[in-house]
Amino acid sequence: MPKMKAILVPVDGSANSDRAVQHALDLVAAGLSAELHLLNVQPNLGGAISTFISRDQIDSWRREEGNKSLASAIALAKKASVDAKVHIGVGRTGEVVRDYTRKLGVGLVVIGTRGHTGLAGVLLGSVAQDVIAHAQTPVTLVK
Repeated sequence: MPKMKAILVPVDGSANSDRAVQHALDLVAAGLSAELHLLNVQPNLGGAISTFISRDQIDSWRREEGNKSLASAIALAKKASVDAKVHIGVGRTGEVVRDYTRKLGVGLVVIGTRGHTGLAGVLLGSVAQDVIAHAQTPVTLVK
Protein backbone atom coordinates (compact mmCIF):
# COMPACT_ATOMS: atom_id res chain seq x y z
CA MET A 1 0.00 0.00 0.00
CA PRO A 2 1.49 3.37 -0.99
CA LYS A 3 2.14 6.00 1.65
CA MET A 4 -0.63 8.60 1.90
CA LYS A 5 -0.22 12.21 2.97
CA ALA A 6 -2.63 12.14 5.91
CA ILE A 7 -5.15 10.19 7.95
CA LEU A 8 -8.12 11.93 9.58
CA VAL A 9 -9.81 10.54 12.69
CA PRO A 10 -13.09 12.12 13.81
CA VAL A 11 -13.18 11.81 17.62
CA ASP A 12 -15.72 12.37 20.38
CA GLY A 13 -13.77 11.26 23.46
CA SER A 14 -15.44 7.85 23.63
CA ALA A 15 -13.75 4.46 23.91
CA ASN A 16 -14.89 3.78 20.33
CA SER A 17 -13.11 6.83 18.95
CA ASP A 18 -10.02 6.03 21.04
CA ARG A 19 -9.88 2.60 19.36
CA ALA A 20 -10.04 4.36 15.97
CA VAL A 21 -7.21 6.68 17.03
CA GLN A 22 -5.11 3.69 18.10
CA HIS A 23 -5.72 2.01 14.74
CA ALA A 24 -4.67 5.20 12.93
CA LEU A 25 -1.56 5.44 15.14
CA ASP A 26 -0.71 1.85 14.18
CA LEU A 27 -0.99 2.82 10.49
CA VAL A 28 1.28 5.82 11.04
CA ALA A 29 3.79 3.63 12.91
CA ALA A 30 3.74 1.19 9.99
CA GLY A 31 4.73 4.06 7.70
CA LEU A 32 1.46 4.30 5.78
CA SER A 33 0.91 7.99 6.48
CA ALA A 34 3.00 11.09 7.06
CA GLU A 35 0.42 12.98 9.13
CA LEU A 36 -2.35 12.29 11.63
CA HIS A 37 -5.23 14.72 12.04
CA LEU A 38 -7.74 14.50 14.89
CA LEU A 39 -11.09 16.24 14.35
CA ASN A 40 -13.90 16.93 16.76
CA VAL A 41 -17.14 18.25 15.28
CA GLN A 42 -19.34 20.49 17.40
CA PRO A 43 -23.02 21.12 16.63
CA ASN A 44 -24.11 24.29 14.90
CA LEU A 45 -25.92 26.31 17.59
CA GLY A 46 -27.52 28.94 15.40
CA GLY A 47 -31.06 30.19 15.38
CA ALA A 48 -32.80 31.06 18.64
CA ILE A 49 -29.79 30.25 20.83
CA SER A 50 -27.71 32.98 19.22
CA THR A 51 -30.41 35.46 20.18
CA PHE A 52 -29.70 34.86 23.86
CA ILE A 53 -26.02 33.89 23.90
CA SER A 54 -23.23 35.91 22.33
CA ARG A 55 -21.13 34.55 19.46
CA ASP A 56 -18.04 34.75 21.73
CA GLN A 57 -19.74 32.59 24.38
CA ILE A 58 -20.81 30.04 21.78
CA ASP A 59 -17.29 29.92 20.29
CA SER A 60 -15.77 29.55 23.76
CA TRP A 61 -18.17 26.70 24.59
CA ARG A 62 -17.32 24.93 21.32
CA ARG A 63 -13.58 25.20 22.00
CA GLU A 64 -14.01 23.92 25.54
CA GLU A 65 -16.20 20.97 24.53
CA GLY A 66 -14.01 20.22 21.51
CA ASN A 67 -10.87 20.18 23.62
CA LYS A 68 -12.54 17.85 26.15
CA SER A 69 -13.51 15.48 23.34
CA LEU A 70 -10.00 15.58 21.86
CA ALA A 71 -8.14 15.05 25.16
CA SER A 72 -7.94 11.25 25.18
CA ALA A 73 -7.00 11.10 21.49
CA ILE A 74 -4.23 13.67 22.03
CA ALA A 75 -2.95 11.64 24.99
CA LEU A 76 -2.82 8.47 22.85
CA ALA A 77 -0.90 10.29 20.13
CA LYS A 78 1.58 11.74 22.63
CA LYS A 79 2.11 8.31 24.18
CA ALA A 80 2.90 7.00 20.68
CA SER A 81 5.22 9.99 20.03
CA VAL A 82 3.07 11.13 17.09
CA ASP A 83 2.61 14.85 16.57
CA ALA A 84 -1.10 14.83 15.72
CA LYS A 85 -2.71 17.99 14.40
CA VAL A 86 -6.00 18.83 16.10
CA HIS A 87 -9.06 20.53 14.64
CA ILE A 88 -12.48 21.54 15.88
CA GLY A 89 -15.16 21.86 13.22
CA VAL A 90 -18.75 23.02 13.39
CA GLY A 91 -21.75 21.53 11.60
CA ARG A 92 -23.02 18.15 10.48
CA THR A 93 -20.30 15.58 11.09
CA GLY A 94 -20.33 13.90 7.67
CA GLU A 95 -20.15 17.21 5.83
CA VAL A 96 -17.44 18.62 8.10
CA VAL A 97 -15.33 15.47 7.74
CA ARG A 98 -15.70 15.62 3.94
CA ASP A 99 -14.64 19.28 3.92
CA TYR A 100 -11.60 18.60 6.12
CA THR A 101 -10.50 15.65 3.96
CA ARG A 102 -10.48 17.98 0.95
CA LYS A 103 -8.78 20.85 2.77
CA LEU A 104 -6.05 18.67 4.34
CA GLY A 105 -5.47 16.29 1.44
CA VAL A 106 -6.46 13.29 3.54
CA GLY A 107 -6.15 9.83 1.98
CA LEU A 108 -8.07 7.88 4.64
CA VAL A 109 -10.68 8.51 7.32
CA VAL A 110 -10.61 6.17 10.32
CA ILE A 111 -13.71 6.25 12.52
CA GLY A 112 -15.06 4.21 15.40
CA THR A 113 -18.50 2.62 15.21
CA ARG A 114 -21.25 2.81 17.76
CA GLY A 115 -24.89 1.71 17.57
CA HIS A 116 -27.54 4.40 17.83
CA THR A 117 -30.71 4.62 15.77
CA GLY A 118 -32.32 2.49 13.08
CA LEU A 119 -30.99 -0.74 11.64
CA ALA A 120 -27.99 0.87 9.94
CA GLY A 121 -27.35 2.89 13.09
CA VAL A 122 -27.32 -0.27 15.17
CA LEU A 123 -24.68 -1.76 12.90
CA LEU A 124 -22.51 1.30 12.27
CA GLY A 125 -23.58 4.22 14.41
CA SER A 126 -25.37 7.25 13.05
CA VAL A 127 -22.22 9.42 12.93
CA ALA A 128 -20.19 6.75 11.09
CA GLN A 129 -23.11 6.29 8.72
CA ASP A 130 -23.18 10.07 8.06
CA VAL A 131 -19.42 10.14 7.42
CA ILE A 132 -19.66 7.24 4.96
CA ALA A 133 -22.55 8.93 3.15
CA HIS A 134 -20.52 12.11 2.58
CA ALA A 135 -16.96 10.78 2.30
CA GLN A 136 -15.14 10.99 -0.98
CA THR A 137 -12.08 9.17 0.39
CA PRO A 138 -11.76 5.64 1.76
CA VAL A 139 -13.18 5.12 5.25
CA THR A 140 -11.99 2.48 7.71
CA LEU A 141 -14.47 1.52 10.42
CA VAL A 142 -13.02 0.38 13.72
CA LYS A 143 -15.18 -1.70 16.04
